[in-house]
Amino acid sequence: MMRPGVKQYVVARPLYSEDSFAEDHEKIYRHHKTMLDHVKQYFTCDSKRAKNAALSLLPVISWMKIYRIKEWLLSDIVSGVSTGLVAVLQGLAYCLLASLPAWYGLFSAFFPVITYFFLGTSRHISVGPFPVLCLMIGSVVTRLVPDEGQPLNITAFEGLSIDERRVLVAYSVTFLTGIMQLAMGMLQVGFVVMYLSDTLVSGFTTAAAIHILVSQLKFVLGLQVPGISGPLSIIYTLEIIFNKITSTNVCDVVISLVIMGVVFIVKEINDRFKSKLPVPIPIEVIMTVIACGVSFAFDFKTRYGIDTVGHIPKGYESPVAPNIHILQETAVEAFPMAIVGFAVAFSVAKVYSVKHDYTIDGNQELIAFGVSNIFGASFKSFAASTSLSRSAVQESTGGKTQVAGLLSAIIVMIVTLAIGFLLEPLPKSVLGAVVIVNLKGMLMQFSEVPYLWRRDKPDCMVWLGTCFASIILGLDLGLAVGLGMELISVVIRAQFPRCSVLANIRGTDIYKDRKDYTDIYEPEGVKIFRIPSPIFFANIEFFRSKLVEAVGFNPLRVLRKRNKALRMIRKLLKKGDLQWTSKGFLNTSCGPIQESEDESNMEELDLPTDFKDLPVRIDWNAELPANIVVPSVDLHSLILDFAAVSFLDISALKGLKTALKELIRVEIDVYIVACDPYILEKLYHCCFFDDEVQPSMFFLTLHDAMLHILEKHPESTEKKSNYEKVKKTIMHYICKNQMQLIFQCFKYGIQNTSLFMLLCRF
Repeated sequence: MMRPGVKQYVVARPLYSEDSFAEDHEKIYRHHKTMLDHVKQYFTCDSKRAKNAALSLLPVISWMKIYRIKEWLLSDIVSGVSTGLVAVLQGLAYCLLASLPAWYGLFSAFFPVITYFFLGTSRHISVGPFPVLCLMIGSVVTRLVPDEGQPLNITAFEGLSIDERRVLVAYSVTFLTGIMQLAMGMLQVGFVVMYLSDTLVSGFTTAAAIHILVSQLKFVLGLQVPGISGPLSIIYTLEIIFNKITSTNVCDVVISLVIMGVVFIVKEINDRFKSKLPVPIPIEVIMTVIACGVSFAFDFKTRYGIDTVGHIPKGYESPVAPNIHILQETAVEAFPMAIVGFAVAFSVAKVYSVKHDYTIDGNQELIAFGVSNIFGASFKSFAASTSLSRSAVQESTGGKTQVAGLLSAIIVMIVTLAIGFLLEPLPKSVLGAVVIVNLKGMLMQFSEVPYLWRRDKPDCMVWLGTCFASIILGLDLGLAVGLGMELISVVIRAQFPRCSVLANIRGTDIYKDRKDYTDIYEPEGVKIFRIPSPIFFANIEFFRSKLVEAVGFNPLRVLRKRNKALRMIRKLLKKGDLQWTSKGFLNTSCGPIQESEDESNMEELDLPTDFKDLPVRIDWNAELPANIVVPSVDLHSLILDFAAVSFLDISALKGLKTALKELIRVEIDVYIVACDPYILEKLYHCCFFDDEVQPSMFFLTLHDAMLHILEKHPESTEKKSNYEKVKKTIMHYICKNQMQLIFQCFKYGIQNTSLFMLLCRF
């Protein structure tokens, strides 16, 4: 009930344990599906489900139904033309990263787009070559078909040129990548992308940007540098470049610097004035056209020895099949390509789907990219994903649907079939410069490191580890190292959670870490322990050690001491050295009684204390007879806050039950609060409860358990309250008169040192 005009609420309800709440409130029984039920449902088919399946496999049907021709068509045409021009340039440029002839990049900008138009769920991403994926393909290509030395012994390589061998490797590994993506999509494992955190992807793409930058230096400097793959390849490549630096082609360097400078400046203008510009200035296309014209007019290839794109064949080749031997050799590298290609595309698609308010399906995206790569590989295309810059062009120029993507593919087709010869004089240094300029966004991710270090050091370590491992070991091994570090960080956080002891905030039903607040209330003999993570086989021992640390003693050790003391008392009573009187135990022995060192049969010491053959129940906190010493236990109640415990496994159940029994056997009442209903149900199913561990220890909320304890132990609560009251009074008096008292002590001489030390302490 809210009090009018005051931000307070008042609740009046009974004190509830889990049992009493279940008695007062009837619970609805819900049937939980078994594995067989799920299997039956999965294979059940009717007309409605068949229709939904068809629509999900062909998303184009869904959005074409709502296509607004008058409102969207013109925007899609403008966007398609703009994106197509950029796709042509990026297809040529990114193909160099894959160590293939440049014109094969046009295939990758055409064939995957066609199939994605029908199967994809994103309306805004531009499918085609992605620099990181091209670089990963390039590392496989140069491993199997190096620039220098013999290629791998594969029968299909016989009679082929080096370029033909590399194309064979590229489309074969692309075919295998597509098969893997299609299989994951059919098995509904699109959730796998969730294991690639934003931090890991950021570190990985930053490392990839450095690899791309180094790989493009040979085009920018006009040097002949062999392709190197594997660990430390970037170091070996830089070593070769520095050894050949004196052979740099000055004309290539000048062209590259001019292109990079102009493109960078215009891109900054596009970003700054994007709200005012109807369409971003296609500066890469403009500079490419100018560079082609100047190169053709002044014959750069003959006069200055510049390496150009060269002959671009017209048309498309017949479909081909992949090579089985290459598939076997590249299976390990194809899997990270499948994951990276999908992860990047899905991340970009998710951003645009949120922005434009529509949904995307991760499993369908896997199927779409899988089929696109299989179809493209049949026509000698290499693996496709999405380029961030190209997708930004498609979206920012007004693209509404994948009709824009289809039109961009038509532009690429026109270039391939009709006007490709115009790009033959284009210097490769121009393509290298365009690639380097487009790396700005990925390289700027280095600025995330200081932020991550301040906010989340484990995440920062994942970023740095992924980045440096990918730089030094290569992108495939670097991704594996990053995943390993990410999983280790998750395990460490779950295995070593920050446990805490809670206390009540005075006058409320709120409980916080007692180290963080001053105005707290802690009843005497009560401890509240909180573990903020699931409890499972890896952290159950950590949980038990932290629990022992929180209560201040080891209950098993105390139990053994008590049982050992009982054993000694029984022995003394049997000998007649100890007798029971109305005033208590009486020691009748004249000499000193030695404590027994018999530690045999330790199992008996772990059993509950048994007073049945003794004349009285022993008060363990009182003075014991015959100089027997047992650790005192001031705790009478322990509350375990399970609000953040999401699951328990079998190992944790066994460990928890053992810990609870040890506490109960030293006469401590244990209460578990805010336990998830499914965990409680699991405890019943696993026969967790017995004569010692009972369901009555479970309470709905922490405050319910605390009120129950205060009702059960009113005397300790009153003592604690009185003690706190007296302590506060003394503190107030001493703080007020502290300086006067100390001055008097110095003036008249210190007669009582302990009094003076007490004053100084306060």
